[in-house]
Amino acid sequence: MGVTAGSTSDSGGVPVVHRPPLPVAIAGGVVSAFRRGIGYSSRRGHQLRLPRFEARSVPLPARNLATVLHATLDELVIGGFQTLREGLSPSEFQRVENEVDAATALFEREGWLDDPSAYHTSPPPLTAPASGELRVLGTTYATVSFESGYEPHPGEPGRPRWLGYEANRTARALMLRHEDGPRPWLVCIHGAESARPWVDTRMFRAEYLHRVMGLNVLLPVLPLHGPRRRGAAASFPTMDLLDNVHGLAQAAWDVRRLLSWVRGQDPLGVGLMGFSLGGYTGALVAGLDAELDCVIGCAPASDFPALFRRNMPRPGRDQERFGLLMTKAETLHRVVSPLALPPATPPENLFLVSGLADRLAHPTEQVAGLWHHWGRPVILWHHGGHVGHQFVADATRFVDEVIGRTLVAPQPPEAGAGRHEDRAAAQDGAGRAAKGGRDERRRR
Repeated sequence: MGVTAGSTSDSGGVPVVHRPPLPVAIAGGVVSAFRRGIGYSSRRGHQLRLPRFEARSVPLPARNLATVLHATLDELVIGGFQTLREGLSPSEFQRVENEVDAATALFEREGWLDDPSAYHTSPPPLTAPASGELRVLGTTYATVSFESGYEPHPGEPGRPRWLGYEANRTARALMLRHEDGPRPWLVCIHGAESARPWVDTRMFRAEYLHRVMGLNVLLPVLPLHGPRRRGAAASFPTMDLLDNVHGLAQAAWDVRRLLSWVRGQDPLGVGLMGFSLGGYTGALVAGLDAELDCVIGCAPASDFPALFRRNMPRPGRDQERFGLLMTKAETLHRVVSPLALPPATPPENLFLVSGLADRLAHPTEQVAGLWHHWGRPVILWHHGGHVGHQFVADATRFVDEVIGRTLVAPQPPEAGAGRHEDRAAAQDGAGRAAKGGRDERRRR
């Protein structure tokens, strides 16, 4: 979810990319990742972040080898984004600035900045999606596809460009479904640069959720990912800011259409779980859908302008023109920001999981913002990072407990095997669990 840029020259203050030869850039990125990973767990790093973490009521990450490894892995991914992704040319940057100014004026006239929910029209119900089969790691998944039907509002800057991404018009998903009667459904939304079936099915443990926990599982493909990106010289998320807004709006639209179809299948319960960009999408849908039984945000992003600032290399980040554009981006993104929408999903059905060593969806900038906006619902802080989230046992157990309590038959407090923080003890219980992994999470 990064943005790439380098130092500026005679480009009128526009951040542009000046990369060394690729082997040099890769070697430098690896060295920098290890240096930053080690620094993250250093005593000085700990002291520098203490005020920020305390101000957001977020526990500090442990200072140990595991933290170094998690932080380093995340830094390697950030370095890969910065090395391999193309940045905006000066002319593209100027176009983006012009589009942002025009779109912000339109959004203000329409009242969408004051009421972002009005920007999101309700999609038509999905009744008969096309189906097929796909074999993934030895398991046969059903495939679901349908015409998305999403279009930016008439007159929105970037609308013709977005509609020109032909493959993106077809929404797609993988599905594991039981055929023996009604079941709970869980929609699992992948992160940025994913939509690879062999990755997403493993990340979400789709077969386990289906066979062991008894769920019907849907894994949608987000806009401009996987087969939806074919033939498009574009990506999402992106610093091409109107494309970013339209990608987020379409992601929420497509998920809501899928939910309309799920609700026509006589479900015993309906939940969303999203990772990273998928967590952002799930949080956005939670601001528009009041009937979800659970929304689980795993390492969710919640603030794209802040994300762009953090991942922009310093020579570009320090440019006045880039800073001004990001200030405007904050206003522009209100229409697709989960932080601008009060949650429609009941607060007791909202759950968050965050790694304290996460260098992509930063715990104080991304996750804590959503946590506080949602009224500090149940959250698990763990000592892992972003890329290594799926390998953190505490996170896996927490997700299973939430699903078991909200979608599978609930257990009474005295009989439940699951342990989790209740809402009243979210801060203190979560902090204790994160700091020592001790069994201090209360039974509900």
